[in-house]
Amino acid sequence: MSTDNHPASADDSSTDADSESAPDSDPAELQALRERVADLEASVADSDTGDDQKKMTIVATQGSFDMAYPPLILASTAAAFDWDVVVFHTFWGLDILHEEKSKTLKLSAVGNPNMPVPNAVAAIPGMDRMATRMMETKIDENGTATIEELIDLSLESGVDLQACQMTIELMDYDEDDFYDGVTTGVGAATAIQHMAESDVQLLV
Repeated sequence: MSTDNHPASADDSSTDADSESAPDSDPAELQALRERVADLEASVADSDTGDDQKKMTIVATQGSFDMAYPPLILASTAAAFDWDVVVFHTFWGLDILHEEKSKTLKLSAVGNPNMPVPNAVAAIPGMDRMATRMMETKIDENGTATIEELIDLSLESGVDLQACQMTIELMDYDEDDFYDGVTTGVGAATAIQHMAESDVQLLV
C-alpha cells in the first residue's frame, strides 16, 4: 500500500527553524530606522542639488598699462567657463575701472627687466609715454583686445568688477566716473567674504 507523504526537505526544516528562532521585531526600532534612512536620503539629495559653480576672486592693486591686462584676461576667461568671478579693484588698481583714466594708463619703463633700455635712460621724462605707445602699437598689430574691450567683455560675461569704496573716497573719485556696470560702494568685508568662498584667490 503506497502513501502520498513525502519526507521534509532540508530547506523546509531550515526555514522552520529560522522562523522559530527569529525574535519579534520591535516596531519602535523599525520606525526609528525608517526615519534615519529618510534623513540620510534627504541629506544626500541636498548635497546633489548644491551649487557646484567654481568661484574666483581677483584683487587688482596696480594701475599701470601692463598690469591692467592680467586681471581682466583671467576674469573674462574664467567667466567663459561659467565661473563666478569677482575682481576687487583697490588703490591704483581702481584706475582700470575709471572711464577716463583707463584710457591714459602708462607702461613704466623704469625697473622693467623686459625693457631694452637701462634705468638711467628709462628715467628720462617722456620714456614712459614712449614705452606705452610702443606697446599699444604692438597690441594693435597683433589684434589683441584693448583694456576697454576687455572691460566690456568681462561685464558682458557676468564678471563682477568691483570698486573699493574706501579708495573711491581716498582718491576723491565720483561713482559716475566708472564704466557702466561696475559695482561701486564695495567694502573690504564684502570682498573678503567672496574670497573665503572662492576656489581660487589671486592678488595682482
